[in-house]
Amino acid sequence: MTTQATPAKRTALYGEHVRLGARLIPFGGFDMPVQYSSILKEHEAVRHHAGLFDLSHMGQFILEGENVAAWADKLTVNNVSTMKPGQARYNIFTNDRGGAHDDVIFYKLPERWLLVVNASNADKMWAHLHANLGDSGVKLTSLHGRNALIAIQGPKSVEMLNAHVDVDVSALKYYFCAEGSAYGKRAVIARTGYTGEDGFELFVDGADASSVWNALLRDNGGAGLIPAGLGARDVLRLEAGMPLYGHELTEDISPLQAGLQWAVKLSKPEFLGKRALEEQQRQDSYQRVVGIVMDGRAPAREGYHVFLGDRRVGEIRSGSIAPSVQNKNIATALVEKEASAPGTPLVVHIRGTAYGATVAPLPFYKRAQ
Repeated sequence: MTTQATPAKRTALYGEHVRLGARLIPFGGFDMPVQYSSILKEHEAVRHHAGLFDLSHMGQFILEGENVAAWADKLTVNNVSTMKPGQARYNIFTNDRGGAHDDVIFYKLPERWLLVVNASNADKMWAHLHANLGDSGVKLTSLHGRNALIAIQGPKSVEMLNAHVDVDVSALKYYFCAEGSAYGKRAVIARTGYTGEDGFELFVDGADASSVWNALLRDNGGAGLIPAGLGARDVLRLEAGMPLYGHELTEDISPLQAGLQWAVKLSKPEFLGKRALEEQQRQDSYQRVVGIVMDGRAPAREGYHVFLGDRRVGEIRSGSIAPSVQNKNIATALVEKEASAPGTPLVVHIRGTAYGATVAPLPFYKRAQ
């Protein structure tokens, strides 16, 4: 007896992607656009003008109740209780071994919280939150697959968006958000993103997504705005040194290993995984994620073995050619501590051949302020 694969779901913008000729792939349980024109063209648009992304596959949960912050602080590494109204904050839910259940963003809205989780982890996180509710009084509502998320990312995003929303986005600080409207449609507008560029994410009802998407392209196409897919997004985030769950973070790779010490507040009261992270920090012998630049044109790919001399010390976690880094082949690798210092010469084995590489500091690319 054969089992049939579960068909991929479609975001509210699926029809627009088909109309625009996007190449669609299954990702996070949804049919998603990997590219429209070309990954390189879309990458360049984001770095120099702006790109428009459909991120509606991401899990969106509403958290309500007086104890949301205190409850969430017991499950995450970063502070939730200290967040200001209108603030967004990157955070990580950890397991009892210090590994990452998921990396997320909390948004503190006037009367509720919005929690955005990775699409591939949406079901897992929904179950995890419910399993830890206890008598907290926290109410959870899932908008996954119903609400849409549109991101406009790039140096021209402020001027492209400002005329069409009732929030002064030029005054909105990085990692802050506001409730308002875009093209007359209700929206949560956040100055957040995953590309290394300035930009915004618009949370809108699924029924309003197509009109907002099309209006943004109509009004800003002449200024260089184009739709961009997951392929460009992955290159952009890798250049910017941002982790992708399943690669630089997993249930077995902790935030400390991923180089996210800045988000781990061990001064917080007890939280799930705190003791394991304290011990990991104390011993300081853990494998850690580093940047890698290949010496030549050979591309590093996930799973390739990494050597220090003739000793295997780790493996590649992500890799890509990097248009913003002189078109070099870059990667991240999880390696032993002895192989982690910037400038360390390494060897990457690719299909039986050894290629030289060098450890590089992260991020590979940082936009001019």
